[in-house]
Amino acid sequence: MTEPRPCDPALTARALRYDRDHARGLRALAYRMLGSRAEAEDIVQEGWLRWAEVDESTVQHAGAYLSRLVTHLCLDKLDSAAARREHYVGVWLPEPLLDDEAVNDWSPGPEAQAEFAQDVSVAFMLALERLSPLERAAFLLHEVFDLDFDEVGRRLERSAAACRQLASRARQHVKADYARREVAQEERQRLFDAFSHAVRSHDVTALAHVLADDAVMLSDGGGKASAVPRPLHGGALIARTFIGFASLPTSRGWRLQPAMVNGLPGCVVFDEHDGGRLLQTMALAPSASEPGRIGAIYIQRNPDKLQGLMAAPRRRSPP
Repeated sequence: MTEPRPCDPALTARALRYDRDHARGLRALAYRMLGSRAEAEDIVQEGWLRWAEVDESTVQHAGAYLSRLVTHLCLDKLDSAAARREHYVGVWLPEPLLDDEAVNDWSPGPEAQAEFAQDVSVAFMLALERLSPLERAAFLLHEVFDLDFDEVGRRLERSAAACRQLASRARQHVKADYARREVAQEERQRLFDAFSHAVRSHDVTALAHVLADDAVMLSDGGGKASAVPRPLHGGALIARTFIGFASLPTSRGWRLQPAMVNGLPGCVVFDEHDGGRLLQTMALAPSASEPGRIGAIYIQRNPDKLQGLMAAPRRRSPP
């Protein structure tokens, strides 16, 4: 957030209150609306700039006012994003969130880790992408941020009944595309260990065994990094394709650092032959149809969407 002028202590105090009391929730809302951490940060910044010009004494509930403001800023952004997505090269995936940074900075509040993981999982974010902007806003405000429909209506400048219909349609679409499933930490760790062992040993059979028969792999390069241009379906095909890439000479410097990516077990991949350059993130979603196996692999390779991770401290993975 832009720092206020040091010579204005009142504005400084107001900026601190905004950051302490509102920024986290607004950032969480904007990320779920947009699927972009960079754009979410921009929205929160724009919210502050507009809030700084408002006479606080004229606002009864600052939180509701700011949430309404950020919702409308996101709706405006979604209108232009829809046009950009039509020309997006290849598969679109949301920008990744990692580990505790995600829980601390991108969740609506101090809810349980499992609940947060469900609300930013890649599958959930992709399900939201299929909603209209108003459906997405009504659904998120009611289902994730727990607002009643009277309040949702005030924020969207629609009637409570209209917002109920929007949220109902959205819920039907989301349920058709995405099933919530709680996954024990032990299962997450086992799936990642089996996946990483198969990748490091270039074992196609072992990787196919850990993937569900109906598994899907999506890879987002945005036209700026090499990526499979369309979803791959089938565990055997994914295993052959993935190990093929991992076996290339350009992949010999890969280092897989375990991480939670959007609430899912996964890793961040660096190229030690290129100064430790960040190459991609991978998130592994457990299968709903075949328990104990991986149902989806989400690979983010678009360098623009990895920018937010570039400066993050990198922990060495255990030997």
